[in-house]
Amino acid sequence: MRVGILTGGGDCPGLNAVIRAVVRKGERHFGDTMVGFSDGWRGAMEGRFVTLDVERCRGLLPRGGTILGSSRTNPYKTEGGADQVRAVLAENGIEVLIAVGGEDTLGVAARLAAEGTAVVGVPKTIDNDLSGTEVTFGFDTAVQVATDAIDRLHTTAESHDRVMVVEVMGRHAGWIATAAGIAGGAAEILIPEEPFDIDLVSKRLVRRHQAGRYATIVVAAEGAVPATQPDDGTTNSNPGAPAVASDELDQFGHIRLGGIANWVAGQIESRTGYETRVTILGHLQRGGTPTAFDRILATRFGIAAIEAVHDQAAGSMVALQAGSIVRVPLAEATGTLKTVDMTLYRDVAGAFFG
Repeated sequence: MRVGILTGGGDCPGLNAVIRAVVRKGERHFGDTMVGFSDGWRGAMEGRFVTLDVERCRGLLPRGGTILGSSRTNPYKTEGGADQVRAVLAENGIEVLIAVGGEDTLGVAARLAAEGTAVVGVPKTIDNDLSGTEVTFGFDTAVQVATDAIDRLHTTAESHDRVMVVEVMGRHAGWIATAAGIAGGAAEILIPEEPFDIDLVSKRLVRRHQAGRYATIVVAAEGAVPATQPDDGTTNSNPGAPAVASDELDQFGHIRLGGIANWVAGQIESRTGYETRVTILGHLQRGGTPTAFDRILATRFGIAAIEAVHDQAAGSMVALQAGSIVRVPLAEATGTLKTVDMTLYRDVAGAFFG
C-alpha cells in the first residue's frame, strides 16, 4: 500500500517519533511505501512530498520539531484547495493519508473524510485540548519546560521579594498553566476557562507576602481574560477578551495571542506596590527534545495509526483512553474542545492560591 503522512499546525515535541513509528511499522511489517508531504496541508495541495523509509527515519526519536515541516494552511480557505488535495493523492497513488495535528489540521481531515477521502488522524497539540483522547503528545514536554522555568524563577523571586508572572501557551484551554502551576507551586493560576478578578488576585498576593512567603509566582495562560474591567483607569486593550500580539488572522481564523502577562504584571504592581517581572515562555515550550512520556505516546500513536490504515479504519483518530490506544471518529475528536477539569483547577490548584 502507498501511504502518505503530513504534520500540520504548530510544531510539537514528538512529531518525529510518530513519523518514525509509522514508517517502521508500515515498511517492515506491512510492506508499505511511505511518502511524507512537506509543510502540512500546503504540501498536500501542491504535491510536494518526499519518500520516507526506515533508514531516512533513523535518529528521529529524540529530535524535536518535524522533519516534514508544518504550516497553518487550510485547503478549504483556498479556492479548489480540497480538490487539489484529492487530485494529488489520486495522481500519486496514495491510498490513505495519515494527518498528524490538532483541532485545525484534524478538522480538515474530518471534512475530507466526510467527503470520501481515506484519512486517519493522529492527535497532536501541546495545549491538550483535543476531545476523544485523555492526553496528546507534546503536552508533557511543554509542562516540563514550564515547570523547570517556574522552579528557576522561584529563587530569583525570593531573592528580590518580587512577583513573577509566567505566561504559557493555552489559547482556549489552560491545561499547561494548570499542570505547570500545580507542579511548580504557583501562587495564582490564570486560565481561559475561569475569568479572573485582578483585584482578588492582588489581595491574595498581599496576604501571601504578609505571611512571610516571598517567592510568588503567577502562571497565566496566553488566553486568560479578566472577569471585569478594572476601575482604576488602566485596562487591557479589550477587557473580557484575550490579549493579542497581532490582529492578523491565520487561515483557521486565529489571532496571535500574547501579552496578558504584561498586563497582569502592571495591574499587580500598581495595586500591591510589589516589584513584578514577566517571563513569556512562548516557543520554548514547543522546541527541543520530547520527554520520555511523549516519545512513548507518540510511538504508540504512530503504530496504531498505520494499523488503522490496514484495518480500513479511515475516518478515525487514534487516541489514549484509560491507558489503552483506541480509535474514535475524527468528527467526534474535533467537535468540541477539551477544557480544563474545573475540579482539578478549583479544588487542587485553588487550594494553594493566596
